Amino acid sequence: MLWTGGKDSAMALHEAMESGYRIRCLVTFAPPNPDFLAHPLRLIQLQAQALALPHHILPITAPFDKSYEAGLRRLRDEMDIGCVVTVDIAEVDSNPNWIRERSRPVGLSVHTPLWGRDRNTLLQQLLDRGFQARFSCVNTRWLNEDWVGRALDATAIDELRSIREQTGLDLCGEEGEYHTMVVDGPCFTCGIDIRSYSKRVSDSLAYMDIHEMGLRDL
Repeated sequence: MLWTGGKDSAMALHEAMESGYRIRCLVTFAPPNPDFLAHPLRLIQLQAQALALPHHILPITAPFDKSYEAGLRRLRDEMDIGCVVTVDIAEVDSNPNWIRERSRPVGLSVHTPLWGRDRNTLLQQLLDRGFQARFSCVNTRWLNEDWVGRALDATAIDELRSIREQTGLDLCGEEGEYHTMVVDGPCFTCGIDIRSYSKRVSDSLAYMDIHEMGLRDL
């Protein structure tokens, strides 16, 4: 399961498991010494613990096509992986699906359970299934920094719909309008508490700088 820790990752994982896929591990492609503002690795590692799944960070460097293919080949050869699950909903800028293109020469199949799905339906299903997510990063061209740290709940979704009517924002943040991190849900053995954080701004991005977090007591 290709994993960023956001709402789409959680939904894709849940749907793949519901469809009978046996998820062996979570995989995050990352450059050397990554410092992800939207998807902090420390939180991703806690998610893996809460999901009771191994998490692997596969390094990528230029040329990125070859680097991704090398990582996918490693999954195939070292872990006996035959299929990767991705979180993709639609094409970005009319480009072919990146992971599908990288998996083809390696001989891996690709499962995209969210592909082509209606954005409103996906967000409603996220809530209906009991997932809990927080806004970890927003593009301030679309959303102000007050959104950072908020729960992705029914009120937030209603506000996103209103903003979409005014600005054309993608409801699921597919154009980088916002990012989320999931802290609980049906796949989790326990939830994650974000106990302390501050809000930071870097260029057009506002993000959550987490100071303290941990697994909830079972």
